[in-house]
Amino acid sequence: MAASAPCLFSVVGDWRKWKHSPIFPLVGEMSGRTEGGAKELGPNKVPVGAAQMRPSLLDPLFVPITSLAGVGPKVGPLIEKVVPADLGDRAARAGDLLFVLPHSVIDRRNRPGIAGSAEGAIVTLEVRIDRHQPPPRGNRSVPYRVYAHDDTGEIALTFFHAHAAYLEKAMPEGERVVVSGRMEWFNGRPTMVHPDHIALASEAENLPLVEPVYPLTAGLSGKVLRRAIGQALARLPVLPEWQEDEFLRRRTFPAFGDALARIHNPADPIDVSVDGAAWRRLAYDEFLAGQVSLALVRARVRRLSGRPLVGDGRFVEKLRAALPYLLTNSQEMALAEINADLGDPERMLRLLQGDVGSGKTVVALLAMARAVEAGGQAALMAPTEILARQHLATIAPLAEQAGLRIAILTGREKGRERTETLAGLAKGGIDIVVGTHALFQQTVTFHDLVLAVIDEQHRFGVHQRLAITAKGDAPDMLVMTATPIPRTLVLTAFGDMDVSKLTEKPAGRQPIRTVTLPLERLDELVGRMRDAVADGQKIYWICPLVEESEEIKLMSAEDRFASLKPLFGDRIGLVHGRMKGTEKDEAMRAFKAGETRILIATTVIEVGVDVPDATIMVIEHAERFGLAQLHQLRGRVGRGEKPSSCVLLYKNPLGETATRRLSVMRETEDGFRIAEEDLKLRGEGELLGTRQSGTPGFQVARIEAHADLLEAARDDARLILSRDPELQSERGAALRMLLYLFGRDEAVRLLRAG
Repeated sequence: MAASAPCLFSVVGDWRKWKHSPIFPLVGEMSGRTEGGAKELGPNKVPVGAAQMRPSLLDPLFVPITSLAGVGPKVGPLIEKVVPADLGDRAARAGDLLFVLPHSVIDRRNRPGIAGSAEGAIVTLEVRIDRHQPPPRGNRSVPYRVYAHDDTGEIALTFFHAHAAYLEKAMPEGERVVVSGRMEWFNGRPTMVHPDHIALASEAENLPLVEPVYPLTAGLSGKVLRRAIGQALARLPVLPEWQEDEFLRRRTFPAFGDALARIHNPADPIDVSVDGAAWRRLAYDEFLAGQVSLALVRARVRRLSGRPLVGDGRFVEKLRAALPYLLTNSQEMALAEINADLGDPERMLRLLQGDVGSGKTVVALLAMARAVEAGGQAALMAPTEILARQHLATIAPLAEQAGLRIAILTGREKGRERTETLAGLAKGGIDIVVGTHALFQQTVTFHDLVLAVIDEQHRFGVHQRLAITAKGDAPDMLVMTATPIPRTLVLTAFGDMDVSKLTEKPAGRQPIRTVTLPLERLDELVGRMRDAVADGQKIYWICPLVEESEEIKLMSAEDRFASLKPLFGDRIGLVHGRMKGTEKDEAMRAFKAGETRILIATTVIEVGVDVPDATIMVIEHAERFGLAQLHQLRGRVGRGEKPSSCVLLYKNPLGETATRRLSVMRETEDGFRIAEEDLKLRGEGELLGTRQSGTPGFQVARIEAHADLLEAARDDARLILSRDPELQSERGAALRMLLYLFGRDEAVRLLRAG
């Protein structure tokens, strides 16, 4: 069972994690079917049928890496650390090594002579050995030096903790020797510490002229890894071509095997460039495998047909009348798209993407009202209790005016209150429930759940998102995110979904003036805060840590609270993730009510907290936050009638990336542009904060370099499956091999399961 790279991340995830969850019967027990349809598990809980379904041509790549020469029980775990596949709980296999790609090369064609070698350059020199100078006996801290010369000058070859006998044999005095390594200059004298390669000039033709440099880990040598990769490459069979000839010709892409051979045995640095034809070919293959698997999952889930949800408008009209403003054009468009999906017998899978404050919650409420009109129930799931209660506070007054029965269910509800809520959900007495992951505990049953709305989806694991689906009969699903995601990532992380975007801010939202300020000017900022508080304004002050840390020298929320308390007294509050729920609620209530005017907080307030009259956002150590997070935090102000500002406090000196981040924040409030910049600065793995289950991870493709290939791969996948939905054609059979190579086994099992 391959689990390399979170593959069917949007819908399926790793079958091990959810095989026993309530969703499993819904999707179909597709993960362990043999050819005859019987399910059988081997001793490691791996489907016996998995190997039977895999084409035997690929078997040489599916052996454990420990079966390769020189890779034993000690080396194996070290190699697993550099394998880019997400191994889950399986061992690495020979095929995984194919995608351990070099990050650079050593170009030994550079032979400038000793005098012409630049500081830090990797050079190859042909020198004559003059003498050996071992360290004094008993003093291992002094290096072993070998002095040599060529026609241009002299050099010291330096070795720490050296084996004298080996060096004397490798570099006999008076012999001509070829050495290759990094050149360093000390006080005008050249040296090379631990050359990468040493060979007698008579044997120098064995030295690779262009050598790939691979990612390593402590204890793993480049030589051992290269040898293992070489063996894996030798096991790669000649595979049938899954791309069309014309497409390959137009893009000048080599065959799959040739692309791997070119990258692992480069003749020129361009061969290992992410922009080179070989790497782009492999990136396209990986994108295609991902898009085909997503399309197969989508087709499978769609087959779990929902039911048309057509309302009579009685709740929706009352809600619209209760709103204090008109919906924006993009809200109306998104709602029209959602209503069209709800009215269709196929199950809705839609992503509602909107910047902070663009009005997603209202759109979700109107969609849920339509679901209730159609006779069902709706659930809104949030990642944190604060956000769940925030949603309740926003929608409850409107829902009650419209006559909708609404409740909340989080871990905090206990006793009679909880019992009543559970009974209301089971009997149909509650129309809409707002909650956290508590909503998909086994004790929660719904009378008729027809619409699940999931907020900030990237904070939920894939199997959690699936578990809520199991609470109804294939309910429609609307996923919301306030993290603006570039189109390229929408295709990879949410490729199984249709996308609606909210691009406007609701009427009355104020622009936010953003300034950067060094920490040295803190006193000046505190003085301005005094004036702002005297003027009746409210201020958020965000710190990166809850409490002081010995490892990280940053201001914590507790320390900043203690330092400002003497100046502001009772007008300052504190909220962070380690406080009890009731304490957090009280701190937020006091700030909302105006009893406190300054709220010191961690990023617990990043998502969803709504205090319309807060006008100043101070983010301390702004250089430590990602762009998406800075943008989310800034969106907590500018929600009322007064002009708002955001102060990004930073500590000098600033690195290049941090400087760029802060300038982007000053230049724009457009969340989508910010997301694109974030993608350039951090790459796809970190775009949504820390890597979360449900976000894409690629072995070969680099979103920032290969984004142009992604849409082509998606279009190609759709075309292939429209012509050959079961991948039965000649090209379809080749594509099945591609799915196995990139760990998309689940997709092949979907085909088998029908």
